[in-house]
Amino acid sequence: MSEAFPKIPDNIELPEIMPLLPLRGTIIYPFMIMPLLVGRGKSIKLISKYGEEGKVIGLVAQRDPNKDDPLFTDLYTVGTAGIIVKKIAMADRSVRLIVQGVSRIKINKFIQDKPFVTAKVKKIVEKENKNPRIQILMNEVLAKFKELVKISRSLTEENYLMALNITNPGRLADLIAFNLMNIHSHENQDILETFDVALRLEKVNNLLDKELQFVKLSSKIHSQAFSEIEKNQREYFLRQQLKAIYEELGEVDEKTAEIKELKELIEKAKMPEVAKKEADKELKRLSHMPSAAAEYTVSRTYLDWLVNLPWSKSSKDKHDIIRAEKILDRDHYDLVKVKERIIEFLAVRKLKDDLKGPILCFVGPPGVGKTSLGRSIAKALNRKFCRISLGGMRDEAEVRGHRRTYVGSLPGRIIREIRRAGTNNPVFILDEVDKIGADFRGDPAAALLEVLDPEQNNTFSDHYLDVPFDLSKVMFITTANVLDPVPPALKDRMEVLILPGYTQEEKVMIAKKFLVPRQIKENGLSNKIIRFYESAIKEIIREYTKEAGLRNLEREIANICRKIAKKKAEGHDKLTIIKNTNVAEFLGPSKFFSEVKERSAEIGIATGLAWTQTGGDILFVEATRMKGRKELRLTGHLGDVMKESALIALNYIRSKAKNLGIDIDFYNKSEIHVHVPAGAIPKDGPSAGITMVTSIASLLKGLPVRHDIAMTGEITLRGKILPIGGLKEKVLAAARADIWEIILPKKNQKDLEDIPGEIRDKMKFHFVTNIDEALEISLCG
Repeated sequence: MSEAFPKIPDNIELPEIMPLLPLRGTIIYPFMIMPLLVGRGKSIKLISKYGEEGKVIGLVAQRDPNKDDPLFTDLYTVGTAGIIVKKIAMADRSVRLIVQGVSRIKINKFIQDKPFVTAKVKKIVEKENKNPRIQILMNEVLAKFKELVKISRSLTEENYLMALNITNPGRLADLIAFNLMNIHSHENQDILETFDVALRLEKVNNLLDKELQFVKLSSKIHSQAFSEIEKNQREYFLRQQLKAIYEELGEVDEKTAEIKELKELIEKAKMPEVAKKEADKELKRLSHMPSAAAEYTVSRTYLDWLVNLPWSKSSKDKHDIIRAEKILDRDHYDLVKVKERIIEFLAVRKLKDDLKGPILCFVGPPGVGKTSLGRSIAKALNRKFCRISLGGMRDEAEVRGHRRTYVGSLPGRIIREIRRAGTNNPVFILDEVDKIGADFRGDPAAALLEVLDPEQNNTFSDHYLDVPFDLSKVMFITTANVLDPVPPALKDRMEVLILPGYTQEEKVMIAKKFLVPRQIKENGLSNKIIRFYESAIKEIIREYTKEAGLRNLEREIANICRKIAKKKAEGHDKLTIIKNTNVAEFLGPSKFFSEVKERSAEIGIATGLAWTQTGGDILFVEATRMKGRKELRLTGHLGDVMKESALIALNYIRSKAKNLGIDIDFYNKSEIHVHVPAGAIPKDGPSAGITMVTSIASLLKGLPVRHDIAMTGEITLRGKILPIGGLKEKVLAAARADIWEIILPKKNQKDLEDIPGEIRDKMKFHFVTNIDEALEISLCG
């Protein structure tokens, strides 16, 4: 530190040989007063001999302050001659000195280092020189020093006034360098060794710039930290005051009550250890967070989800198989195989309670009761029912949720529905699994792979929760119209149950048992106001609907009920009987007609059977012949496979023309055109091969095809007929079209057991192995 400068006598003469006191990390400038603590052996010996007040000694800094016994080479060669102003002996034999610098000295030669260091020195005399450049430098360092004093916490106004009163440029440079706190000792030594006054002022000016930057940055950091501390202290005091007020009123503050309530809920939730650890961690974080913080709501919402999930809440299954059968029969007509599979599951569950839930997949056309069957299963099992539609879903986050880093993030729909159900073992319907999409947001079907795998879903990880949730107790049921779009890996995880379309008799029974009573009730009517005859229901099925399911049938029944409800609202309370003769009064003219009824046996026209996503359908194949040369034309919006079937049919007939009684050169003279009506509807598949052969053979032989027979089967170039799929749907389509004779591949004979008994008994089946057999049955004459 710097003290006031006592007047140093001008007549002080410095000895040529001077004892040197080594200093650790300390530089003393001329005219500066500084306290020193002397404790090393050599230094104490020096003070013992030359330590009287008024004596002059050399003060030289060590290059390495950590050395206890420095050699000559460890000392700088420029130091300061200093007068001992005061000496105080301490109790531990050390000595406290107060010294004042006299002038710079340069060591010319070291003489001895025992018992202490002595050297031959030369006094550095500074010449006073106040040229304009030096004056400008003095003004600049004074201005910067003034600025430094204003922002520094270690300097006072007195330091600046002391500097302002110094007229000697060299002493001014020394004083300011002495008062800089954030410079290294080697920089101080550099100032001491700079004998040129102008250069010394320049160096001090540069050091001032460095010090100002450091102090400004330090001040800014200190100010910010102090402001934050002040804010936190203020909030703490306010909270403490608020707490004291609540205690005085006998109440508990809202946040404390909330934290306490959450803690209790975490204990009640009976979470797995991993989830509980995460919840406790989040609760601790929440308790240290101000209620007004933006993160508070995010953290609070997350804890709400954790504590409200049914980690350990399960509904108790009812294993009463007879009761389950009654519920399924009450809610659904027929569907024998599906009901049998559900009853089997209940039976196994009764014997083995830890059975992992099966993943059933109901596949069938729209309106056959896939979703409502899931609801009935939930009733039979006494479980909660959940349902989500996957149709059009393209975002993986819909299944797995969004991470909490996103604004407004939530768990996926699986977790949301399970929370809504309130149990961890609901019956969960995933509707329209065949209509999932994929885009840049991910593939939901891939996310479902974990959900629908009993070996993995016991540790299902939702991105929002970020802790595993056990889905193994959930009974997942998926529904689809077709299986083709479902990825193979996902299909492999599911047990597929086919729900084909209904026969007319089944539709009549379902309408009488379910649809009519429901629509009468929903439209505010009763059996005293409206009554449906069975003939009316059959008329609606034949003339106003064309579907495998029941939705349109129920709509038409509802349409009639609404018209009767209108009459009742107008005051007409008489009973209205709906018969086949008056259906048109309510529904208007017939919407559909049977093409089969209008057709007769014609040359070149054969009736085929097709499978569609909405069930089976009738398909007509027409062939005509024109004058031309070697060309086959195909129309009717046919797919590649169907076009190949037409080409195979033509080439087979060409190769067997002689055996079939056809002119072997017919193709050289003719152009064959094959058309499949309803040209706006895309058609594809190999099962129309037999129909195409029959149509072309009929055309070339000049024999009509029977109009009361339908056919289906894939053909080969050798004339073999291969089995096809969707037999039940195709047979039902023939029955709906009032066709009761069908040609089928021999290998499909085993599939007849899937056909309803009343259809099977009424229908005549012809099983064939080659085209010759099919032509013999189907062609007239």
